[in-house]
This record gives sequence, structure tokens and C-alpha cells, in this order.
Amino acid sequence: MDLQKIATYGSAAAVVSTGAVVGGISAIDNASGGPEKRMQAEATELRQIVKEEVRAALLEAWPQSTGPVIGTPPPKKDYRQNTPSR
Repeated sequence: MDLQKIATYGSAAAVVSTGAVVGGISAIDNASGGPEKRMQAEATELRQIVKEEVRAALLEAWPQSTGPVIGTPPPKKDYRQNTPSR
């Protein structure tokens, strides 16, 4: 055999074996639920990103303090002893 045929057959064998390995890996991946696992992982990652963004937006929009709050004044009378008239 000459060198050209050896090189041709060698490269053909390499291509076929590479295709078999890649095809086998793909078949194993599909059989073990690889695409579903990747979709679930992507959805989980997206939920985490959205959660962080929403939390940051709420913290940014919410005021740190509500300012001076004026409540009701304390009663001047003891209403247990004296009730107001109606």
C-alpha cells in the first residue's frame, strides 16, 4: 500500500471513531435526561437572577426611614377612673 491510501484509511477510521464516540455520548446524555436537567438548571438560574433583581429593586425603592411620625398624644386623663361623656 502506498502512503496516500494509508493516510486516507487512517483519517477515515479517525472520523468514524470520533463520530461513534460523540454519538454514544449524545445517546447516553439523552437517555439519562440530560436536556431536561439542563433546562431545569437554566430555569433555576433564571429564578435566582430574577430574585436578586427584585430584591435589589425593592431595597432601592423602599425608604430607609419614614420620617418624623406624629402619633396620637398620650391621654391626659386616666380613662379607667373617668370615662368621657358621649
